[in-house]
Amino acid sequence: MPDAPITELPTLKLIRHGRIEENGWQVFEPAGGQALPADEAGWIVPLASWLSAHETLRARTHPVGVLLSSDTELKNWADDAGKIDFRGIAFVAIDFPAYTDGRGYTLAQQLRRQYGYAGDLRAVGDVLIDTIHYQARVGFDSFVVGKPGHTPEKALAALKTFSVHYQKGYRKPA
Repeated sequence: MPDAPITELPTLKLIRHGRIEENGWQVFEPAGGQALPADEAGWIVPLASWLSAHETLRARTHPVGVLLSSDTELKNWADDAGKIDFRGIAFVAIDFPAYTDGRGYTLAQQLRRQYGYAGDLRAVGDVLIDTIHYQARVGFDSFVVGKPGHTPEKALAALKTFSVHYQKGYRKPA
């Protein structure tokens, strides 16, 4: 059973490319016969919604973000040639249902290295100041920090916590 995605993104600040910004994005949850959100800015759709209506969503004026749960199998998103078409996507968000759940790190690595995703990769869910530096190292560009006591200001400072890295294969946070 998939983990329930976070849905309270609009009330939280966003750290993006080393700056704190307002977060005007909200997760769309299909209900009551409405399969897709309106063609307005600020919508994030679950991967299942993207997969079922990607051509319709790509043709819109306002691109959507795509939300991956931590148990997503990226091979299910890929085509027969093993490629993922990221056209029309504003960003990919990966949900961390608990800070101890490391599957989001694996998804980030796979998206960057195996599938060549070069767009904005966003960490959402249980994102802590203690984990943001490591999330940046595996490819995340933006973060929605939402735990009480874990402010975006503290998280932004945490990105600069380490000045020396022993693992050469990971990128250095911006």
